[in-house]
Amino acid sequence: MDVGELTFDVTVGGPDRGPWVLLLHGFPVNGQCYDAVVPRLHEAGLRTIVPNQRGYSPGARPSEVAAYRIDHLVADAIGILDAMNVHYALLVGHDWGGLVAWHLASRYPDRFTGFVAVSTGHPLATRDSLATSDQRERSSYIKDFIADGAEEKLLARDGVLLRRAGVTAEELQPLKEPGALTAGLNWYRANFTGDIAKTMSCGPVEIPTTMVWSDGDAALGREQAERSGRYAYSDFRFCVLPGIDHWIPQKAPAELASEISLRSAVF
Repeated sequence: MDVGELTFDVTVGGPDRGPWVLLLHGFPVNGQCYDAVVPRLHEAGLRTIVPNQRGYSPGARPSEVAAYRIDHLVADAIGILDAMNVHYALLVGHDWGGLVAWHLASRYPDRFTGFVAVSTGHPLATRDSLATSDQRERSSYIKDFIADGAEEKLLARDGVLLRRAGVTAEELQPLKEPGALTAGLNWYRANFTGDIAKTMSCGPVEIPTTMVWSDGDAALGREQAERSGRYAYSDFRFCVLPGIDHWIPQKAPAELASEISLRSAVF
């Protein structure tokens, strides 16, 4: 799917009629992270749009770090909806996809019927939690991701560091394409350096929102998730998945699909 000068790989499916759901993946796994979620959404009568986002689609992999600023990532998602002539969709985002989705929900409330944030809280809630919880320690890995040579370290010994973090061998394969892992890391380099507060500044969300968080998440603590309700001005539901690690779409697809279906019925 062409959006401007970039070409995105987008998987579309579901019944001929029914509400659209836009699902945005995070780092480092592309849209295949939702493979076990999507069939359940189709069974619930929902149609799905799952793009491999900027850097994860070979045809949308610019070399400049600045090309991965949050504004570009947000514009890509709107561009994909426009290219499909989709005026309204339910919004879902996990990990980095969640950060993009919070900005989408805040900036384009007229385009989304509701929002399901997965793992990643509102950027201002995350900012708050850095000072009042262990979130700063949990986020310390970011400095390694933005460092020179991060690609080589993450792919060394067949990607052992990523595999220890929970990435499967199958999910690792696309990251071995030329420039793929660099592009994924550029999301961090473009947005978590310099004036981070200004770059990631996000307004409140005024559409019905569900926050899905798992208590086994090593990177994202409860406070940043639960506090997101302060920045969600419409109906807000906080859902905790016990015993699940960070990889909610892969480890708890039935539970996530249920929450997405429940939120789709609100509108």
